[in-house]
Amino acid sequence: MNDILIFNDENFLSQLSSVEYAGGRYKLQFYSENGRPSSVATEVVDTFYFYPSGGTIRDKEYNIIEYFPKYDTYRGFKPPHLMENK
Repeated sequence: MNDILIFNDENFLSQLSSVEYAGGRYKLQFYSENGRPSSVATEVVDTFYFYPSGGTIRDKEYNIIEYFPKYDTYRGFKPPHLMENK
C-alpha cells in the first residue's frame, strides 16, 4: 500500500490533484525530518506549501525550503488547476 505522506514524485503529484489550489499555492502534508519533507516515514507530519509559479516548496512559516525546476510553471509544468479547463 502506498503511503501518501512519504515525499516522492508520485505522492507529490497525487496530493496536488486532490487538494485545493488557493492563494497561489497548494497545501500539502508529508512526513517531516528537520523541517523538510521526508522520503521515509517519520513520527512527524508537517504542512508544506507548494507554489507552482516558481516551483518552490515552503514550510509552515513560508520559508522557501526547496526549488523543483521540473514543477515550475515557468519551465512548462502544468499543475492541476491549469489543466481543469482544458
